[in-house]
Amino acid sequence: MQINDAEKRVEELSITLHELNRKYYQEGVSDVSDQDYDQLLKELQRIEEEFPSLVKPNSPTLRVGGEPTKNFENVAHNVPMLSLSNTYDKEDLLDFNERTIKDLNEDVEYVCELKYDGVALSLTYEDGILVRAVTRGDGVKGDDVTANAKTIRSIPIQLNGDYPSQFEVRGEVFMSKKSFDINNEKIAIENEERISKGNKPQPLLANPRNAAAGALKQQDPKKVAERKLDMYVYGIVTEIEGIDTHYDGLVKLKEWGFNLSPTFEKENSIEGVWDYITRWDKKRHDLPLETDGVVIKVNKEEFHKKLGNTAKSPRWAIAYKYKAEAAKTELEFVTYQVGRTGAITPVANLAAVQLAGTTVRRASLHNANEIARLDLHYHDMVYVEKGGEIIPKITGVDKTERNEKNKPVEFITHCPACDTELIRKEGEAQHYCPNKETCPPQVKGRIQHFVSRKAMNIDSIGGETIDQLIGKGLIKDVADLYQLDSDKLSVMERFKQKSIDNLLNGIEASKSIPYERVLFALGIRNVGSTISEKLCEAFPTIEELEKATIEQISELYDVGNTVGEEIVSFFAVEENKALVTRLQEAGLQFKLEKKNTLDTLEGKSFVCTGKFYEFSRNEIHDLIKLHGGTVKTSISKNVDYLVAGEKAGSKLKKAEDLGLQVLTEEDFKQLITE
Repeated sequence: MQINDAEKRVEELSITLHELNRKYYQEGVSDVSDQDYDQLLKELQRIEEEFPSLVKPNSPTLRVGGEPTKNFENVAHNVPMLSLSNTYDKEDLLDFNERTIKDLNEDVEYVCELKYDGVALSLTYEDGILVRAVTRGDGVKGDDVTANAKTIRSIPIQLNGDYPSQFEVRGEVFMSKKSFDINNEKIAIENEERISKGNKPQPLLANPRNAAAGALKQQDPKKVAERKLDMYVYGIVTEIEGIDTHYDGLVKLKEWGFNLSPTFEKENSIEGVWDYITRWDKKRHDLPLETDGVVIKVNKEEFHKKLGNTAKSPRWAIAYKYKAEAAKTELEFVTYQVGRTGAITPVANLAAVQLAGTTVRRASLHNANEIARLDLHYHDMVYVEKGGEIIPKITGVDKTERNEKNKPVEFITHCPACDTELIRKEGEAQHYCPNKETCPPQVKGRIQHFVSRKAMNIDSIGGETIDQLIGKGLIKDVADLYQLDSDKLSVMERFKQKSIDNLLNGIEASKSIPYERVLFALGIRNVGSTISEKLCEAFPTIEELEKATIEQISELYDVGNTVGEEIVSFFAVEENKALVTRLQEAGLQFKLEKKNTLDTLEGKSFVCTGKFYEFSRNEIHDLIKLHGGTVKTSISKNVDYLVAGEKAGSKLKKAEDLGLQVLTEEDFKQLITE
C-alpha cells in the first residue's frame, strides 16, 4: 500500500469508527457487531503501524491503549473540583431550597440527575479533540490520565457539531455492573491457572467504584482498556456564549457527542424535585450501574455566580442520598484517635462484615454523646451503615441480643497517647487533650497539616519523614523545619543527597506561599482555607489579626463568634506568638500581597450590611477591593461609606449617627462606574 492510499484509508476508517462510536453511545444503535468493529479497528492499527506519520491525536486506535507511563503529571485545575454537600432527608432539602430562594429573591428552577458511584474526571477539548483528562485529586490539583481516558469508548476523542474552540467538561467514570461481573470472571479464570502453577491468586474486585478508581490509575493504558470503563458527562465548566442554563448545556453536550445519563430532568419547583427523588428510589436499581442518590442543581448559570461556593462545595447544588445499605455485626472493642487539634474520636472495632461491596471492620462513634445515645455495650450486636456510602457508622443496637453481663462503653478520661487528663468545653460534644506541646499525634498532625498541599505545599515531607524528623530530635514544631540543613539531615535513614536536596528545596519554596495559606497552615481550630482568606482581607498583616477583638472578627461576613474566640485564644498563648515570630524570622509571608486593582475607590473604606439583590455581599466586597477600596468590619468615624441593603439594622443607625455617607446598591454601582 502506498502512503497516499494509506492516508485515504485511515481517514475513511477513522470517520467510520468515530460515527459507530457516537451512534452506540448517543443513540443506543449498533450498526455493526462488536467483532466487525474490532476488525475495522485492527485494520486501522495495521496501517498506522506501517505508516506512523499518519497517526493522529484523535485516532480511534487510542481506544486500545498506548505505551505505559511511569508517573502521572500533577496538574492544577483551572476551576477547583469541589465536592457536593449531602443531605439525607426532605427537611434539609426544603431548607436548601428556602435558602436559595431567599439569597436570590426569586423562584428557582432545578435540574435533577442520579448520582453515580464512580470517579470524577475533568476533560479539556481544543478544536474538538480531547487534549487532557485530569482526576479530581485534592480538588485543586489532579493527575493527568489522558492516555487512560482515551481508552474509554464513551469518552469522545473527536467531537461533532458547533462545539467551542476550547472548553472543559466534567463527569463520572464508572464500571457498569456487567463489566464488573465480566472482570471478576476473568480474574477467577486467571486465578485457576495461577493456582495450578503454584502462584498466589489475585484478589477479586471489591466493588465497581473501587474497581473504576483502580483501573483509571493503572500505568499501562492497555490494562485500562481491558476493564471496559464508561463515563457520563454531567456539566460544562467553561462559560460558553449562548448557554445560559445548566439544562441547555447538557443538551449541547449530547449534540457534540458526549455520553450523558438518560436520567436528567428539569423541575420548576422543589416539589418536582422531591417527586423525581421518590420516582427513582426503586427504578434506579434497574440501571446498568451503581447509584447512591440524586444531584440537584440550580438551572440558571447566572445564579451559580451569585450563590458562589464554600471552600468545599458549591452553594447552588446539593446531593440527596438514598438510605444507605445496612448490616449487623458485633462490636468487639473501642479505640480512640487523637487529632491534630487534640480532638478525641472514638472508633468502634467490629467483627468483619460485608457492606456495600466492601469489608467493614471499623466505624466512627463521633463522641461521648453518641456512645451515650446508643447506650452502647461491649459485644453488642450493632447496625452499621455507610454514611454517604463511604464512611461506616453505627446507627443502632439490637438490644434483644445483648448479654446482660456485657459492660457499657465508657468514654476514656485520659489521652491514649500521652496520658494527659482530657477536657471538655461547656456546650461542646468533643473531648480534647490539652497537651498541645508534647502529645505525639498532635505534634505530628500539626506538622502534617502545615506541609499539606492546601497549606505550605512541601510535598517532599510525608508521614514517615515527619516520624523520623521527630524521632531523631530534629524538629519539635513547624518552625524547626526552617532550621534544617544538609548536615542535620545526614542522620536520616534511607535519605540520600537527592532526598535531602528535594526536602530543603521544598522548604525554601514554601517561603513564597501567600499569607492566607500560611494562616491556614497554622492549624487554628475552625479556621479553614476560606475563613483564612476572609481574615487576611480584613486584617492584612498578622500583627493586625493578633490585635483584633472577638467582636471585630465575628462581624466578618460568614465568619462568626466561634472563629473570633479561637483566634483570640490562639494569640493569648505566648508559645503560639513565639512560633509566629520564628516563622516570620524564617522568611514566611505574614502580610497580604496587594493585587492589581483599579483606583476608582483608592483610599476609601467601606462597610456592607443588609441583604442585596443584584450582587451578593461577597461580590460587593470583591468589587470594592478590585477598585482599590478597603473593606472594614465595623462602623467607626474612620469609615467613608456604608453600603446598606434591605434590613440594614444597627449598623445603618450607627452610620447615620456618625454622619457617614450611606449608599444603596444602585448608588454603589454608580460610584464604581464613575
